Amino acid sequence: MESIRGKAAIVGIGEVPTGIYPERSLIEAAVTAAEMAIRDANIPKEDVDTVIPILVVANNIDNANMICSQMVEELGLGRTAKANFLVGSGGSSSANALKVAMGLVTTGLSKAVLVIHSDRMGSGLDLALAIQQFASVAISPEYESPYGFSQLGLAGFLQQRYMYDTGTTERQIASVVETLRKWAALNPNAMMKTPRTADEVLESKVISSPVRKRMMNKLGDGAAAFIVTTAERAREYTDTPAYVLGVASRCTNFSVTQGQWDGFQLWKGAARDAYEMAGITVGDIDVAEIYDAFPTFILMSMELLGLCGPGEAGKFFEEGHAAPGGKLPISTNGAMMAQGHTGAGGGVAILVEAARQVMGKAGERQVEDANIVVETASGGIGMDFHVGVLGREV
Repeated sequence: MESIRGKAAIVGIGEVPTGIYPERSLIEAAVTAAEMAIRDANIPKEDVDTVIPILVVANNIDNANMICSQMVEELGLGRTAKANFLVGSGGSSSANALKVAMGLVTTGLSKAVLVIHSDRMGSGLDLALAIQQFASVAISPEYESPYGFSQLGLAGFLQQRYMYDTGTTERQIASVVETLRKWAALNPNAMMKTPRTADEVLESKVISSPVRKRMMNKLGDGAAAFIVTTAERAREYTDTPAYVLGVASRCTNFSVTQGQWDGFQLWKGAARDAYEMAGITVGDIDVAEIYDAFPTFILMSMELLGLCGPGEAGKFFEEGHAAPGGKLPISTNGAMMAQGHTGAGGGVAILVEAARQVMGKAGERQVEDANIVVETASGGIGMDFHVGVLGREV
């Protein structure tokens, strides 16, 4: 595999608060986040010649409008833009958009690429319809749906299997939520800032045994954006670029019952390849921004990334090592369980947070000496796994 180490960088980021904002339109949030990213990059607007919107879930018309260059027009790029096209792979859209953007800038087909996500999963989608959609998306209509299988059912199965295989306790899993709420309390863009102890999580009702209510993410409205250019141009625009040092991925299945029921061990290859491309080892990682759907997925991902040994991730969280001030901060924006679930935007928010930490722009939650940050993304119901490595220096 040819290395892209240090050839491209994220130079600007933007994000609006996640929450329930019925008065805020999708395009308003998108334009706000995009303009923030342009200002943050200190880039002439006309240098942004490609726009990549991310899949919109809540409304088909909004999705179609983004495909049809609405952002190009709203940002006043109609005389200089070369392309506008959608990237959509669920929660992994961020990783795939980053790879496409890197390819465009490193081959000279684009000067700078704006990736933008905006969705209204909180106020723009009927709750009953949302529940129905999440119960059926990526569930085989022939082999799974007729038997009552759903995403929520999977969450219960996955947690039970993980606990059985590793000896992880329910309280250790609840500690993941406690940690993410601590990070969210420091994040002005987070939706759920109220602290929750592991005991409070365990007191909430069971939704899909053994998954409890406070182990679930909450749908919200949100938007985030980032700008990618070459490493050479990055140094012209900003003093704090986040260089892309390594990327790798694995795509394994559509229906989860046909996937890997071995803790997704095949996905380890994505971490190995990303680290090799970046020229790092696990010990070099200062922060890990891990994509989540439920707390168990974060624990499994930590082990796949080599950050913990098999069955050790739950104890790592319970002992506070992933929390603010801990020895390896995890998901410092609060992830989807605390920042909020914005559809395909969960991965975008994680990637933006990874860049934010590398750039030194995370405010109260800034990790000191965040020189190497690893981030992940996953789409569908465990259909793929993407690992990216960002760094302050090439």
